[in-house]
Amino acid sequence: MRTQVVIIGAGPAGLLLGRLLDLSGIDNVLLERQTREHVLSRIRAGILEQTTVDLLKSAEAGDRVAREGIPHHTLQLAFDYQSVAIELSRHTGGKVVTAYGQTEVTRDLCDAREAAGGQAIYQADAVELFDFDTDRPYVTYRRDGIDYRIDCDLIAGCDGYHGASRAAVPEAAITTYEKLYPFGWLGVLADTVPVANEVVYANTERGFALCSMRSMTRSRYYIQCPVDDRVENWSDEAFWDELRRRLPPAMAEALETGPSLEKSIAPLRSFVAEPMCFGRLLLAGDAAHVVPPTGAKGLNLAVSDIYYLHRAMRAFFADHDIPALPHYSKIALDRVWKTERFSWWLTNLTHRFSDDRFEQKMKEAELAYVTTSEVGRQLVAENYVGLPL
Repeated sequence: MRTQVVIIGAGPAGLLLGRLLDLSGIDNVLLERQTREHVLSRIRAGILEQTTVDLLKSAEAGDRVAREGIPHHTLQLAFDYQSVAIELSRHTGGKVVTAYGQTEVTRDLCDAREAAGGQAIYQADAVELFDFDTDRPYVTYRRDGIDYRIDCDLIAGCDGYHGASRAAVPEAAITTYEKLYPFGWLGVLADTVPVANEVVYANTERGFALCSMRSMTRSRYYIQCPVDDRVENWSDEAFWDELRRRLPPAMAEALETGPSLEKSIAPLRSFVAEPMCFGRLLLAGDAAHVVPPTGAKGLNLAVSDIYYLHRAMRAFFADHDIPALPHYSKIALDRVWKTERFSWWLTNLTHRFSDDRFEQKMKEAELAYVTTSEVGRQLVAENYVGLPL
């Protein structure tokens, strides 16, 4: 088989790239290790930047988010058991974020690709990348015990942190930067009315808490926990009790509880790999970088990668613009590092790293500053809604 672009990974990044390439008349094949059903069952983040919503519309996969997405015009920062609302649209020229689950984004993109006849090969095992440092790269995979080969012009590695794409790059050709955080997030998904109409980030002496939503009847809550904690240690009742202890009193009293639909613990890390281009192999999304979930930047940062990558590929095929490929890495990484900075800053500001009481008071003082200063509110708002592309 031969195609112009092989896309490895059928998450939102790979599916979005495939749709944009389809609409540009660029032939592509998508390879995914898991089944379609598994891909659509993964529960992930649910806050979309305006640029993400706009790009979904450009990919002709934005109708449902326009109907069902919940615009958030404010963000709440809670500390010292009080909450302060930061008006997003006021400080960003009208920009907002939208509550809409990543699972739904994936489904919309998957349905749009299938409706347009795009080729996606699921359960593609043993994926390997070859000769991407030449002008004749190819990819091999195994399905149902049979080995296949796809020759192509470009390879897009959208297969996540543990995927085959970044692992195929020679160690000497890549530089990685990583920070592991000494805690995790214990998360619960429940069919309960959200405690607030917008996202709440809470800093307390007991640790961090987050109140979010998937819809007006489905809530997503997190609390900071030890990185080696286990889900089995937390009953639903214990989770709700601890969450209440970390919220302002009025919010804690209004909290609606119920059985958990999903409960998990996620470790936190910051990670960047440079560059994001290796000849004819281009990395995007979690294959190239990971942000802590603080600030809801993971999916949105992957989408901005795809915006730049699609432009580079279009220039490559239309004008044989080979320098557009390494230029993609440069402009994408500029936004990656700025976004990593915000997620790192917000994580440090809202989480408890030690029992140092002085450190806790400094965080509360900084939160008091950024929530009362016009400059501070603007800093938080413009980063939260997403930096311009």
